[in-house]
Amino acid sequence: MFSWMNKTKEVHHECFDTVVEGLKSIYKYKMFPLEQHYLFHEFHSPPLNDADFDAKPLILLVGQYSTGKTTFIKYLLERDFPGPEPTTDRFIAVMYGEKEGVIPGNALVMDPKKQFKPLSTFGNAFLNRFQCSMVKSPVLKGISVIDTPGILAGEKQRIDRGYDFIGVLQWFAERVDRIILLFDAHKLDISDEFKRSIEALRGHDDKIKIVLNKADMINPQQLMRVYGALMWSLGKVFQTPEVVRVYIGSFWDQPLRFDSNKQLFEDETQDLFKDLQCLPRNSALRKLNDLIKRARLAKVHAYIISELKKEMPNIFGKENKKRDLIKNLPHLYRKIQQQYSVSQGDFPDVKKMQEHLSKYDFNKFHSIKPRMLEEIDSMLGSDIAQLMAMVPNEYCGDSDIDIRGGIFENVGDNLSPFGYRRGEGIMAGYGEVDWIVNKDRSSYDNIFDRLSNNNPKLSGSMAKEELLKSKLPNTVLGKIWRLADIDQDGFLDRDEFALAMYLVNVKLDGGDIPRDLPDHLVPPFKKNSSYPHD
Repeated sequence: MFSWMNKTKEVHHECFDTVVEGLKSIYKYKMFPLEQHYLFHEFHSPPLNDADFDAKPLILLVGQYSTGKTTFIKYLLERDFPGPEPTTDRFIAVMYGEKEGVIPGNALVMDPKKQFKPLSTFGNAFLNRFQCSMVKSPVLKGISVIDTPGILAGEKQRIDRGYDFIGVLQWFAERVDRIILLFDAHKLDISDEFKRSIEALRGHDDKIKIVLNKADMINPQQLMRVYGALMWSLGKVFQTPEVVRVYIGSFWDQPLRFDSNKQLFEDETQDLFKDLQCLPRNSALRKLNDLIKRARLAKVHAYIISELKKEMPNIFGKENKKRDLIKNLPHLYRKIQQQYSVSQGDFPDVKKMQEHLSKYDFNKFHSIKPRMLEEIDSMLGSDIAQLMAMVPNEYCGDSDIDIRGGIFENVGDNLSPFGYRRGEGIMAGYGEVDWIVNKDRSSYDNIFDRLSNNNPKLSGSMAKEELLKSKLPNTVLGKIWRLADIDQDGFLDRDEFALAMYLVNVKLDGGDIPRDLPDHLVPPFKKNSSYPHD
């Protein structure tokens, strides 16, 4: 204990180089000893390690079956990822890796560079349903995504999982930067297990966003009614006067069935992805906030444990006294609240605490140690303030750490006419050889001649109206534009327009748009320097 006290004294006067290093230091030397002394880890949450502080921002997707969680991830990455089945029945951590593949759960929790080691406490039943998909996607250089099993109604489904599903959700909720609850516009009912899952996320309301997915599958009048019903249902579950933000859209790359709300979907999509894109620069602030919440809970937990220890008799009647103390725990809460001026919101859930206490021998609890609590107060009053002051200088305004690649290339795109609220290209040939696009070239050229008014190139405003007839989402059309605009001048010449129309038809026929333009789709005269430039 003496050596630990010396270390904490040193830390108090330390000037931290980075926010993350500061968080590691104050947790290790000031919070962890208190947590360990009062059995915090056995009641509330496992200890944190360096990987928890170093981890990239995490996004947790939660929803009932067929709400589009896995498809949402594919939409973010603009590609498939290894591991998911048509119906996902497991937790999948989608993370960046130079070598793509799947890491099973038992191996994953043994990796010291990843933050999943504490999940081993949920046992093999969970680890057999947990895996990591390593994907070489630029999006995942900035964030990681957790896909969760679909939630069904009924008690049987919860029992048959074989592990503490709600407990796993709570573990992730404490550590993620954003929680996205997905709802299907067709199936708006909130099952019993889904309600329990949402309730398990309480205390993390600042992280939660709601997505009403597949909104293009119903007409505008139905959508208005569905949105109202969702808000009413969420108000009952969250039991708050104001419900969290709801984003409306269809987060996949297929043509919209009802496109009358296309502009609304585009606005909502941009708002959601701008929020997600800023997660890396806000990650340190989130970790600070979570550590403060954890410190306040740890402090209250120490008061509870020490008060229970003080109330226990020395020799006789211990079991009877233990039962009385557990039963009267709400009274003990009120006593601590008045004696130590603790906020009611800092106390753990009474029922959960009573359940945990019934399993412990109160004689093993420790009495109050003022010095340990003083270290927490010092941390909250001095160290945290120092780190808060470092956040703006270290992260804010640094666009280099924003998420890049995938769907995020279309967020704030100023070149493609399919960028957000874009209609014009930038102010400002062709050849015919054996090219696959030439199969329907005559129809593409007729459209080009009609739109161009004898100009050699089409601006964004000229081409956009025609491409919008496909009813494909703007994100997909934006990707097609980037592939077709080979010289990246913000215009499409005759070859490039033909390529764009070809890619549109590929998508409409059920095909996938390539991430990069393959060689056989590059217009022949653009493969060499003899291509005539205006």
